[in-house]
Amino acid sequence: MTATTAPPAVRFHGSVDAPLRLTVAQLRALPAHRAEVSFDCLADGERRHSFEGPKLWDAVREARPRIDLRGRKQRLRFLLAVTGADGHCAVLSWAEIDPDFGGQQVLLATSADGAALDGAGPQLVVPADRCGGRYIGGVTEVWIGPVAR
Repeated sequence: MTATTAPPAVRFHGSVDAPLRLTVAQLRALPAHRAEVSFDCLADGERRHSFEGPKLWDAVREARPRIDLRGRKQRLRFLLAVTGADGHCAVLSWAEIDPDFGGQQVLLATSADGAALDGAGPQLVVPADRCGGRYIGGVTEVWIGPVAR
């Protein structure tokens, strides 16, 4: 008997009403966007890639964050911590992805350079970044929450 391994999934948790896990296949069901990016990698210099997948904004909204979207200033207290399978973590502000503020097209890519990421897990893509530090492969979780006071 062969053991089957569950496909990688992203856990959305924190200050949310509907914590959930989404596989690459489930992320692929959300509206897809494409990003042609170039960024500076410390080890390899300039890198150019093409990514496709849903906006982080759309994926996060599936978890129903406990944020009053009718107001504005209180949203600025929220952060997103994105973690990869290797432990690499990057933090984004809510305002970076919120269409009322920065509205950046930050992606949870389901494919890179035309290759599906079902086995590796999705990749965080921050097209506005000039360096690749926040490009996280094999994303395993997205925590959403307010800055503690």
